[in-house]
Amino acid sequence: MQDAAYIKRRDEIQTYFDRTALDAWKRLVSTEKVSGVRATVRAGRDAMRQAILDRFGEDLSGWRILDAGCGAGPLAIELAHRGADVLGVDLSPQMIEHANEALPAIRNGGSVRLTAGDMLSPEHGDFDAVVSMDALIHYSGDEATAAIAGLAQRTSRKMVFTLAPRTGFLAAMHKLGGLFPRSDRSPLIHPVVIDQMMNRMLARGDMQDWSRGETARISSGFYISEAQELVRS
Repeated sequence: MQDAAYIKRRDEIQTYFDRTALDAWKRLVSTEKVSGVRATVRAGRDAMRQAILDRFGEDLSGWRILDAGCGAGPLAIELAHRGADVLGVDLSPQMIEHANEALPAIRNGGSVRLTAGDMLSPEHGDFDAVVSMDALIHYSGDEATAAIAGLAQRTSRKMVFTLAPRTGFLAAMHKLGGLFPRSDRSPLIHPVVIDQMMNRMLARGDMQDWSRGETARISSGFYISEAQELVRS
């Protein structure tokens, strides 16, 4: 049974995207021209996607991977091109419909399936790896920790996910961001003290088989995010 706080936050995020942010998000993940603010976010997301891909080999044949909070699916697609069987799950049915309309042919024997739903649902089964780019940043530290620990029980090799670092610079940027037009604003994120959160997570009894791998922080204008890698021993 999932945590009530997580379910409440999940529903709030879905409502936000469905009512407010979907069109802006579609523009962000497309190639069309966007504002200067959004351009820095797009560049940051491109760099972070590559940083996550760098945590995996070029041949992922035989791997089953969950892309939790897949959005329009670019990360899922790239992993599938490396031979993995990828399931991408996102809260927004409209985003998934948009993504599936543009789904390319997959190379190298991989596959990708994008579906709307709860990324934490045990109905998705077990995985060799989980990736989650800029989805957990919308949850509190405790909610994100519980989500990662839950996914860890169904993951056999590694998890790579992003968190928003709690810095004075990030706080100032988000305060400034409130002055921008609504179309240039981002949904609420929850910055965390990453080292503290990760240490608490790995101290959990159900995380004893996991150890921390490489990290990568990407800063691009209004985009600041840090990738975390957990490896199962």
